[in-house]
Amino acid sequence: MLVIAAAAVAFGNGSTFVVSGERGPGKGKHVVLLAGDEEYRSEEMLPQLAKILARRHGFKCTVVFSQNERGEIDPEARRHQPGLEALRSADVCVMMLRFRQWEDAQMKHFVDYYLSGKPIVAVRTSTHAFDYPPDCTSKYRKFGWQSREWPGGFGKQVLGETWVSHWGVHGSQATRGRIVSAHPVVRDVRDVFGTTDVYEAAPPSDAEVLVRGEVVAGLLPTDPAAVGRKKTSGGSEQGLNDPMMPIVWVRQPKNEAGRTNRVLTCTMGSATDFANPGLRRLLVNSVYWAVELRVPSNAQVDLVGRYVPSPFGFGGYRKGVRPSNLE
Repeated sequence: MLVIAAAAVAFGNGSTFVVSGERGPGKGKHVVLLAGDEEYRSEEMLPQLAKILARRHGFKCTVVFSQNERGEIDPEARRHQPGLEALRSADVCVMMLRFRQWEDAQMKHFVDYYLSGKPIVAVRTSTHAFDYPPDCTSKYRKFGWQSREWPGGFGKQVLGETWVSHWGVHGSQATRGRIVSAHPVVRDVRDVFGTTDVYEAAPPSDAEVLVRGEVVAGLLPTDPAAVGRKKTSGGSEQGLNDPMMPIVWVRQPKNEAGRTNRVLTCTMGSATDFANPGLRRLLVNSVYWAVELRVPSNAQVDLVGRYVPSPFGFGGYRKGVRPSNLE
């Protein structure tokens, strides 16, 4: 078990939150985390993940936020994500985005990163990270989740799935993770549970499913599995948990530049889900795997400092917070 004693905190150009570990296996590796969703409080979850990766494992981490014209963290500001140039030096991108429509100058940083063949760890709504309307003239419009040019957009083509549906009942049926693989990402991961619901997902045949999501009949870890049947988006009927939907998978698709990206997709995830040690360990392990470092035994994932996550839901973000206000 590795414990790092301290980490240095800085504030980039004022628009990002940067924390650097002093020592550990991740020393010399740069993790860039993109926070930008209106519902699941990525602006709270990803800074805490950054602190854990830096303080416990030695990584340098830069968190990039959606921001309004006042320089405040604002997940409803879908078009503005200052600081994306940090991706130029990134070794891995951790993204938790929803329906972003960045201007081309900002989107170029992300697309250049993707085409370079570097790894991506994608959380929850990142399956529908981008949303470009049909009449949009952006040269990156094919990345949108409703793209016809690139069916399903970035989510479907790269991560392995786009937005389909809430498979569990949103807000009243939680998710229990059932590990179905011996992949390094799930090393020593146990008791994965979160109050966000299971998404419907059908990743492609080249994906290796690591965790499946059991739909839970309530919002407590002690609640039983939900029962019942439901039709998939394709029209076939099945049990809610027979089979269980994939919620974590890996794949290594080749991109248009001929380079291969290591990709992990996890459809669980909210600031409240991140209070679960099993999910924290899975995401920390994912970063190790993504940068091709050996996943440690029982990776240290204790929370760093005070972490009181806000409930998920629209309009619930903390107003008036700037990156420089973070611990």
